[in-house]
This record gives sequence, structure tokens and C-alpha cells, in this order.
Amino acid sequence: MIATTTNDPFASTDSLDVNPFDDPSTDQQSVNKPSQYSHEIVASRAADLERRERDLEHRERELHQKAETIRKHGRNNWPPFFPLIYHDISEEIPEASRPLITRLYMLWLILAATLVVNMIACIFVLTSGGPDGVKDLVASIIMIPVIGVLSFLLWYRPIYNGYMKEQSLYYYIYIFFCGWHLAFSLYMALGIPSTGSAGIIQTIQRFSHGAFVAGIFGIIATVGWAVQGLGNAFYYRQIWAHHTAAGHTMEKAKSELATQGAKSYFTRG
Repeated sequence: MIATTTNDPFASTDSLDVNPFDDPSTDQQSVNKPSQYSHEIVASRAADLERRERDLEHRERELHQKAETIRKHGRNNWPPFFPLIYHDISEEIPEASRPLITRLYMLWLILAATLVVNMIACIFVLTSGGPDGVKDLVASIIMIPVIGVLSFLLWYRPIYNGYMKEQSLYYYIYIFFCGWHLAFSLYMALGIPSTGSAGIIQTIQRFSHGAFVAGIFGIIATVGWAVQGLGNAFYYRQIWAHHTAAGHTMEKAKSELATQGAKSYFTRG
């Protein structure tokens, strides 16, 4: 008896889902791709962690330095030789306003240097036979602490606080006192004798009398008065525009003064 077979000669053991024309290397690539992606992800995460660690170390060093400063001087850090108040543009002023406040601080430093040079010029005015040399020298000496301190407290510190706290009161204090400072700078640049200024008039007189050292220091003082005066005038307009655009009003300033009082002048936040 002959055995019959039921096998279908046309049947295929391969799945119908398999394309016989596919490139066999494609499957291998599909296996390798997830592995490549995983390596890239791991490398990216490692780089991110390394960057975060560096940032953390940098931040820790900054905090340590600030803590050391606070330990030595308390929270105050300005002026450096005898800290009385806290002054840190990079920490207290919003990033967008830091360049402006930094330039205003530089102008105040120029003012301080000009006061010293002006006093030196008045010394040479006196020694060169200036008729009002004694008055000029005494006045120039008095100006160094008086104008130096008042300018810092009455126009620089208010605008510093204004941009830090964005309150109307500080803008109005700045606008009022900086306006007077601009007039004072013009007055000092003129150099009227017996006023304590070695400005233009005094400088011309010293050169005409052959006192060249006094004249040279007078030129330096005059340039100093002009630079800080013109610089403050330029930023005065810019700050006025910002103050107006921000909607600061006298009513808001009065309200802030009534609710916070003068103590907010030296406090943060």
C-alpha cells in the first residue's frame, strides 16, 4: 500500500510578512540605532551633570566669599575701608539696569576724584599768588567730604534704590537732587574765584600769570567737572523717560513715604 502525503508543495515555511527583497543589513541597522541613541543620551546627560556641578561649585565659592565678608564686616560692604552700607550692583540691581547703574557709579567716582584734583589745583592757585587763594583752598577742602557724601546719599543712592525696588519715592528724590547737582557742576566748571573751584576762569588766570602747574591741574579739574556733569545730564534724561514710562507719580511717592518711612532708604527688597 502506497502512503500518500498531504504536504502542499506550494506551501512556504517563511512568514508571508517577510519581504524576500528586503536588504538584510536593514535589520541590523534597526538593532544598532537604539544603542546609538542611548549612548548619545547618556553622553548628553553626563555633560549636563558636569555643567551643573561646575555651576554649583562656582555658586558655593561665591556664597563662601560673601559669608566671609559678612563675618568680617556684617552685611555692609561699602565703602571698603569702613563699611557703612551694603552696595552690590550685580546682586541687587536687575540685570537689564546694571549697565546704567554701573555708569552712574563710575560718574560718582569721577566726581570724587575731581573734588580731590580741584583741591590740589587750589593749593597751587594759593602758592602761585592767587588773590583769593585762601578762600578757594578752604572751600575746596570742605567740598570733598560735604559734596562727596551728599552726592552719594542724595542722588546716587536714591537712583540705586529706585532701580532696585522700582518705587516712585526714590525717583523723585533723584530727580530733585540730581537737578541741583547738574547746576552745581556747571557752576564749578566756570571756576569763579573765591568759590573753591579751579575751573575755566581760574585756569585762564593762572596761565596768564605763568603759573603753569596750577593751570594744568585747573584743566584736569575742569575736564572732570565737565565729564561727570555731561554724563549725569545724559542719564538724567534717560532716567526721566524711564520714570515716566513706568508710571511713577507723586501720589505713589507720598504713599510709599507714609507707609515705609525713611528706614526703607537703607533696607533691601
